[in-house]
Amino acid sequence: MYLEIVSPEASLVSGNVESVTVPGVEGEFQMLNGHAAIVSLLGKGKLKFKGNATIAESHSSSFTQENGSWVIEINSGTVEMKDNKVIVLVD
Repeated sequence: MYLEIVSPEASLVSGNVESVTVPGVEGEFQMLNGHAAIVSLLGKGKLKFKGNATIAESHSSSFTQENGSWVIEINSGTVEMKDNKVIVLVD
Protein backbone atom coordinates (compact mmCIF):
# COMPACT_ATOMS: atom_id res chain seq x y z
CA MET A 1 0.00 0.00 0.00
CA TYR A 2 1.10 3.59 -0.50
CA LEU A 3 1.74 5.95 2.45
CA GLU A 4 1.98 9.73 2.61
CA ILE A 5 2.64 11.58 5.85
CA VAL A 6 2.16 15.33 5.55
CA SER A 7 2.65 18.12 8.10
CA PRO A 8 1.79 21.82 7.70
CA GLU A 9 5.47 22.44 6.89
CA ALA A 10 6.25 19.65 4.41
CA SER A 11 5.65 16.19 3.04
CA LEU A 12 7.50 13.95 5.52
CA VAL A 13 7.13 10.46 4.03
CA SER A 14 5.97 8.91 0.77
CA GLY A 15 6.24 5.43 -0.65
CA ASN A 16 5.17 1.81 -0.40
CA VAL A 17 4.84 0.23 3.04
CA GLU A 18 3.73 -3.08 4.57
CA SER A 19 1.88 -1.66 7.58
CA VAL A 20 0.94 1.60 9.29
CA THR A 21 0.12 1.90 13.01
CA VAL A 22 -1.43 5.12 14.29
CA PRO A 23 -2.51 6.51 17.69
CA GLY A 24 -6.28 6.83 17.24
CA VAL A 25 -8.19 8.91 19.78
CA GLU A 26 -9.77 5.67 21.08
CA GLY A 27 -6.50 3.73 21.00
CA GLU A 28 -3.78 2.53 18.66
CA PHE A 29 -4.75 0.67 15.47
CA GLN A 30 -2.96 -0.82 12.49
CA MET A 31 -3.73 -0.82 8.77
CA LEU A 32 -2.47 -3.49 6.37
CA ASN A 33 -2.80 -3.99 2.63
CA GLY A 34 -6.48 -4.34 1.68
CA HIS A 35 -7.81 -2.57 4.81
CA ALA A 36 -11.35 -1.24 4.55
CA ALA A 37 -11.76 2.46 3.81
CA ILE A 38 -11.46 4.53 6.98
CA VAL A 39 -11.15 8.13 8.17
CA SER A 40 -10.12 8.74 11.78
CA LEU A 41 -8.85 11.43 14.11
CA LEU A 42 -5.47 10.81 15.72
CA GLY A 43 -4.29 11.62 19.20
CA LYS A 44 -0.87 12.11 20.75
CA GLY A 45 1.42 9.13 20.34
CA LYS A 46 3.63 7.12 18.02
CA LEU A 47 2.94 6.80 14.31
CA LYS A 48 4.78 3.71 13.00
CA PHE A 49 5.30 2.21 9.57
CA LYS A 50 7.21 -0.71 8.06
CA GLY A 51 8.37 -0.57 4.48
CA ASN A 52 10.46 1.22 1.89
CA ALA A 53 8.91 4.66 2.03
CA THR A 54 11.17 7.67 1.51
CA ILE A 55 11.63 10.00 4.49
CA ALA A 56 12.25 13.64 3.61
CA GLU A 57 15.89 14.45 4.34
CA SER A 58 14.99 17.70 6.07
CA HIS A 59 12.85 15.80 8.62
CA SER A 60 14.79 12.53 8.97
CA SER A 61 15.96 13.49 12.48
CA SER A 62 12.30 13.34 13.65
CA PHE A 63 12.17 9.58 12.94
CA THR A 64 13.62 6.72 14.97
CA GLN A 65 13.55 2.96 14.48
CA GLU A 66 11.84 0.48 16.83
CA ASN A 67 11.61 -3.25 16.13
CA GLY A 68 12.02 -2.79 12.38
CA SER A 69 9.51 0.07 12.13
CA TRP A 70 10.08 3.76 11.53
CA VAL A 71 8.51 5.86 14.30
CA ILE A 72 7.58 9.53 14.69
CA GLU A 73 5.88 11.16 17.68
CA ILE A 74 2.79 13.19 16.77
CA ASN A 75 0.49 15.45 18.78
CA SER A 76 -2.64 15.01 16.69
CA GLY A 77 -3.81 14.49 13.15
CA THR A 78 -6.13 12.74 10.72
CA VAL A 79 -5.73 9.52 8.75
CA GLU A 80 -7.57 8.39 5.65
CA MET A 81 -7.18 4.99 3.98
CA LYS A 82 -8.88 4.24 0.69
CA ASP A 83 -7.92 1.93 -2.18
CA ASN A 84 -4.63 0.92 -0.50
CA LYS A 85 -3.49 4.53 -0.12
CA VAL A 86 -2.94 5.94 3.38
CA ILE A 87 -2.75 9.70 3.85
CA VAL A 88 -1.82 10.97 7.31
CA LEU A 89 -2.03 14.68 8.16
CA VAL A 90 -0.06 15.35 11.35
CA ASP A 91 0.68 18.22 13.74
